[in-house]
Amino acid sequence: MSATSARSCFVTAAIVLWALWSGSISAAPLRVGSALGDQELLDVVQKRTLGYFWEFGHPVSGMARERDSSPDTVTTGGTGFGVMALVAGAQRGFLDRAAVVARLTRCVRFLEKADRFHGAWPHWLDGRTGRTIPFGPRDDGGDLVETSFLIQGLLTVRQWLSGADPAEGALKTRIDRLWREVEWSWYARGGEPVLYWHWSPKHGWAMNLPIRGFNECLVTYVLAAASPTHPIPPSAYHRGWARGGAIRNGREYCGVALPLGPDFGGPLFFSHYSFLGLDPRGLSDRYARYWEQNVAHTRINRNYCVANPRGYAGYGERCWGLTASDSVDGYAAHSPTNDLGVISPTAALSAFPYLPDESMKALRFFHDELGDRLFGEHGFVDGFSLSRSWFARSFLAIDQGPIVVMIENHRSGLLWRLFMSCPEVGQALKLLGFRIQR
Repeated sequence: MSATSARSCFVTAAIVLWALWSGSISAAPLRVGSALGDQELLDVVQKRTLGYFWEFGHPVSGMARERDSSPDTVTTGGTGFGVMALVAGAQRGFLDRAAVVARLTRCVRFLEKADRFHGAWPHWLDGRTGRTIPFGPRDDGGDLVETSFLIQGLLTVRQWLSGADPAEGALKTRIDRLWREVEWSWYARGGEPVLYWHWSPKHGWAMNLPIRGFNECLVTYVLAAASPTHPIPPSAYHRGWARGGAIRNGREYCGVALPLGPDFGGPLFFSHYSFLGLDPRGLSDRYARYWEQNVAHTRINRNYCVANPRGYAGYGERCWGLTASDSVDGYAAHSPTNDLGVISPTAALSAFPYLPDESMKALRFFHDELGDRLFGEHGFVDGFSLSRSWFARSFLAIDQGPIVVMIENHRSGLLWRLFMSCPEVGQALKLLGFRIQR
């Protein structure tokens, strides 16, 4: 490299960093090339992606909008991911702590008045009024899984707040009240040894969807067992979630043995959503070692993309990651068994704790080579297909949040440490037969 080229790279990097730190979260140019080091690039990605929840947060409720084209539809689960992302942003100095506490307080006040169904919120709310927006014809009541993602985030916030500060202490109390008001045991449908996903005052249990593993819902059972007011018994976990041990897999895919779950592991969000707060390092029960499970799941997904049995353009060691996201013809749960040629950036980037080197290769390809076709106003767009020359223009809360949170867990373990510090969570894990080894 010539002296002129080196100086140009240095000046470019300096301009990018100045813009990143001095202005709004989305101040940096959309494409900065490879001049940034790995840690600087992680800063850029976390800070830009935070903009979805900070600058694009709903102006009335403070909640996360479902997607960038949803002006007043806010999401409960996506907000749970978003509040964890805001904590990471405050800890890194990307956001002012007092301003984050104020935003979180606005969000919690909204949730106190919003529709709830035996303490559980619906999947979607109107961000202006707090009234339910049906997710489907009969899905117009409580959604226990989305509620568990929200509570996971709120309890993480509770553990982050300081009781010595009056505003923070008041917010801790509000969060604790909401947590205690969720009637987890109601969703066992009269004492059945399994939790149900939905209940509606209009349609009752018509959705009839028991929550069974293995998928993204492990944290739902942990929180239901942890409830200080409406807990479920351990039998619901072992008979309902684990299906008496039928949750086990044990077969080999793409050269990797998979302890739990469906063939090839399913979409990668299975190893993300519950584990934004649940720390899989050293976590085990009678069914699996969860670090081993999540690494295996991720490696199978990547190995499949590298093998690329369907011959899609671009798939390889630097371009991998199949999970639920927008697709060429609508939203789809991409996986090795449902491969539509669409790579979802959140898949590899939210896998940073599990395969850090491989995730960094993917990040470099996404950012440095695909550039502003993929890296937009609120981070990486939701999906792309090089075979179809298609790049989404959309951003979704449930995909942006895990990017920030799991990169932070990779870098510092912050959100894992906070959530696992909840005394109720520790007690529930013991009750359910989990072990934690460090």
